[in-house]
Amino acid sequence: MNKRSVGSKYEDMAVSFLRANGVKIIGRNFRSRFGEIDIAGHDGSCYIFCEVKYRKTGAAGDPALAVDRRKQYRISRVADYFRVYRKLKDSDSVRFDVIAILDDEITWYKNAFEYIPN
Repeated sequence: MNKRSVGSKYEDMAVSFLRANGVKIIGRNFRSRFGEIDIAGHDGSCYIFCEVKYRKTGAAGDPALAVDRRKQYRISRVADYFRVYRKLKDSDSVRFDVIAILDDEITWYKNAFEYIPN
């Protein structure tokens, strides 16, 4: 199985998990020139932008640690573009989450990082 297939499998798993926890999925693999958001959703009164990270073993540590400051900045830029593209209001609440999958165990980090302004 290639990287894209593996990534797609675990993103599908994350989507199922989020839906089971009441999140309405409004976008997947949303791309801009700044990068990509794996999953966009709506959780109650808040829009969420979710990065999915998978590791087969814990040898490299928690998968969520791979979402470093640079990646957070890029996700923030794509989120800016998504908000304009989907005509979201500036007053709409936004949250940045990480779904970490270690083997087949899912951990949902809500508010994993803050928006990084341009």
